[in-house]
This record gives sequence, structure tokens and C-alpha cells, in this order.
Amino acid sequence: MDVKYDKIGIGYNLTRKADPFLTEQLLRHLNPKKDGIYLDIGCGTGNYTNEFQKKGFQCIGIDPSKKMLDKARIKNKEIDWRIGLAENTGLPKNFVDGIIGSLTIHHWTDLKKSFLELKKVLKPNGKIVIFTSTPEQMKGYWLNHYFPKMLAGSIKQMPTLKSIESAMKNAGIELSEIDKYFIKPDLQDQFLYCGKQNPELYFDKQIRHGISSFSSLANRMEVKQGLSNLRKDINSGKFDEITQKYKNDLGDYLYIIGKNSAR
Repeated sequence: MDVKYDKIGIGYNLTRKADPFLTEQLLRHLNPKKDGIYLDIGCGTGNYTNEFQKKGFQCIGIDPSKKMLDKARIKNKEIDWRIGLAENTGLPKNFVDGIIGSLTIHHWTDLKKSFLELKKVLKPNGKIVIFTSTPEQMKGYWLNHYFPKMLAGSIKQMPTLKSIESAMKNAGIELSEIDKYFIKPDLQDQFLYCGKQNPELYFDKQIRHGISSFSSLANRMEVKQGLSNLRKDINSGKFDEITQKYKNDLGDYLYIIGKNSAR
């Protein structure tokens, strides 16, 4: 299997770390219990899985990338790490008490099949918390100004909120809450819009390498030109003028919280 994150796994842990605030919000929305079992679907190197386990929750981490899971095992051998997909977890029916999926839903190949699978393995009344961005939100990123083709590619692969809601409803998962997230200046998990308030981050090659849009979708020449333009605008002060045009209240990312309706 050609897995995108097999290619960017090297150095991934240097820039992609569990952010304390995001961890806190995932826990708040999931409200896990100490005697439950929780699934981190698309866990990558297990940053958030690991944080949950540190707080005393029993976790399973599933990801399609062997390289990512190898790194996860080095960090924590106590967690049950498994190769698998959202469409096919390999878990029994009614097996987990809750599910989190952080910045992974855009890698799922079939939303309907994925939510049906997650519904199957989730116990009745169990919660699922998805952290993602939507195409509408991403159109509000100032990154569009400097890397238009890359962002167009990123936006194209993101499921719309409507399609997520539809797939959840089809699977019998009740949408219970949508919570907006705006990038904070002290963000420690350096994903796509991490530099919203600190554009200097994008000049760090390691940070770009840990972001799938830059490492897998971007054209090298566009990135080079975009970074050059970004540097000029920062130095001249024009950057502030450009970012003002992208200000909005849509949120930069969303927590989408669902509940497995007992039926």
C-alpha cells in the first residue's frame, strides 16, 4: 500500500506534537471514563493517543502507515497499535467506548463506509470526536494568497461539513455539537495553518515536511516563489494588509462531535 504518511514519517515527531489545548478539548468533548477503551483512528505516530494513555485512559491506535506506527511503538509500548483503516478497523462490534480522529478524515477514501465501520465498533451512546477543517474554512486561510495551487489541492481533498453530516446520519451517528477552533499563537502541533499568526514557521523546512499539503501536494516552484513573496511582504509590512482580507469568524478548524444513537 502506498501510504502518504510513510513518505513524510521521517522527522514528523519533531514538528507534530500533541498540543495541550487541543488535547484538553478532545478530552472535554469525548468525556472518556477510566474503565473504557478508546480508539484513535488515523493516529499517526500516536501523539494524541499517547496523551490520552498518560492521563489513565486505555487506548487503541489505528493507522494505515507502518512507519508511523513503528514510531508510535518506540514512544509507548503499552498502547495497542494496529494497522488498519477507518473503512476497515479490524475491531469487533461494540468494542470501543469512544473514538477520536484528529486531522485524518481527509485521508479516508469512503466517508459513508468509514462512518458505518466506526458506528459498528462503537458501543451504544459512545461518542466520536472528529477534528478537521472544511473547504469553506480553508478558503479563509491567507496561505491561499501565496500558495494558491497547493491550497486548491488541499481544499479539493477535504470533505465538506454537509458530506460529513450526511455520512454520520446515514451510519446512525447523531451529530450533537460543532465547535469552532481558532489557531492559537502557542500551538505546538504544527499542521497546515500553524503559522496563521506566525508566518516565519513556514520558512522552516522541517515544519513544511511534516505538513502533507507541502510535502505531497505542493509544486516545488510554487513553494519557492510563495516563500519569496511572503518574505518580501513580511519585510515591507504588506503581509498585515493581506491577512486582514482573510479575517473571518468561520473558525480555522472544527470539532465535530457525534453520538452513537442506540438502535
